[in-house]
Amino acid sequence: MFGAIVQRLFGTANDRFIKTLKPQVEAINALEPEIEKLSNEDLAGQTARFKERLEKGETLDDLLPEAFATVREAARRTLGQRHFDVQMMGGIVLHRGKIAEMKTGEGKTLVATLPVYLNALTGKGVHVVTVNDYLARRDADWMGQIYRFLGLTVGCIVHGLDDPERQAAYGSDVTYGTNNELGFDYLRDNMKFRRSEIVHRPFNYAIVDEVDSILIDEARTPLIISGPTEDNSDLYMQVDKLIPKLDASHYEKDEKQRAVTFTETGVERMEALLGEAGLMKGGNLYDLANLSLVHHSNQALRAHVLFSRDVDYIVKDDKVD
Repeated sequence: MFGAIVQRLFGTANDRFIKTLKPQVEAINALEPEIEKLSNEDLAGQTARFKERLEKGETLDDLLPEAFATVREAARRTLGQRHFDVQMMGGIVLHRGKIAEMKTGEGKTLVATLPVYLNALTGKGVHVVTVNDYLARRDADWMGQIYRFLGLTVGCIVHGLDDPERQAAYGSDVTYGTNNELGFDYLRDNMKFRRSEIVHRPFNYAIVDEVDSILIDEARTPLIISGPTEDNSDLYMQVDKLIPKLDASHYEKDEKQRAVTFTETGVERMEALLGEAGLMKGGNLYDLANLSLVHHSNQALRAHVLFSRDVDYIVKDDKVD
């Protein structure tokens, strides 16, 4: 009862927060008549002036009113659309790293252009994450008109691009792409052997469209990179025959953790056995050429030491259950 009365008098926490945004929106609106008088060339030149001011020590928050007013005018000239006050509020919220919930038809796509432009002024890049390739292409072409008019570059990451094309897109001031494409590029980058092959650059700022879908619903499906595996059945059989030639000093067994590892003498013994069998390539077991042998040796050791037939598994009709 008391809470309802307080809420009626002072509004909800969200209402009070929105009220704090109004002074900034008023400041943006006050700049509109001045910005409208600029020629296309002068309006586009705002970007260079903003960057100079950042280099001299001003912050993005200092530039926000003028930058937002500039984007509003650029949108009016390129798209024939003018940002409303509620869209300005949404842009401020997104710039602050918060979630902005807007109703259908309130122009979320147009809202994003405000903080995207502002944060792209740093030259460190901005990602706009969409739910599918169609939206990524559409928004890059559609909203890209605003950014290009203001002198920024726009890239789009979709399926089928090669690494040089991806590097160029990620090197743009504004990059549109789907969460899956961006995620898989990140995973692939972590598998590259040379820095020159990496397509991403250091992350700076991102806006996620349909954030509930991408960060909740789709997040339940992990991104996994996999490929065809070679049939190494023969190698398993060859390594398996060597394990009985080891003794208890060649490994350490942890019953509680259900783990077993080779000791130093065990590694030396295993290297000798693998060498005698003609399986070793190079000087020692941990050479790059012998990585598969490390895996096979560890698995064979676990099978012999940790698992007992008819206790941990059974063999029925020539199949392991």
